[in-house]
Amino acid sequence: MRAEPGAERVNGSGAAKSRRFPSVTRDTARPEGSGRAVPGAVSTPARQWPMLSVLAATAVGLLLTALGQARVGCLVIGVALIAASAMRRLLPSVGMLAVRSRFTDMITYGVLGLAITLLALVMEPRPWLEIPFLESAVRFTVR
Repeated sequence: MRAEPGAERVNGSGAAKSRRFPSVTRDTARPEGSGRAVPGAVSTPARQWPMLSVLAATAVGLLLTALGQARVGCLVIGVALIAASAMRRLLPSVGMLAVRSRFTDMITYGVLGLAITLLALVMEPRPWLEIPFLESAVRFTVR
């Protein structure tokens, strides 16, 4: 068995250092997604453009919600999450937008985006989307 080039020798016997995780952390690991969007020669913000675009759209949605445009703000947030799902599916590398496996990220971002978008569309007063059974379902559960 060959030891790694940087492995320390113990007692000069030629045995490699243990491969177990140290009990005390001496350094920090680089985030796994940091080098995936663009090659390392480009600055970090440029490599993270997918995540930054989703965060910027979400911030705009939160700002609109805080300014009294709750429906439009929620729509922007929902569309941002749907866009994150699409980017995760279509782009080969998305930086720190990749949190879990591609399939899990797509499903999570997509379902949350659709749920927020649908809730924004049926928001009272004067909903933009009328769902016929929704009023009777709410009336039945709230009694």
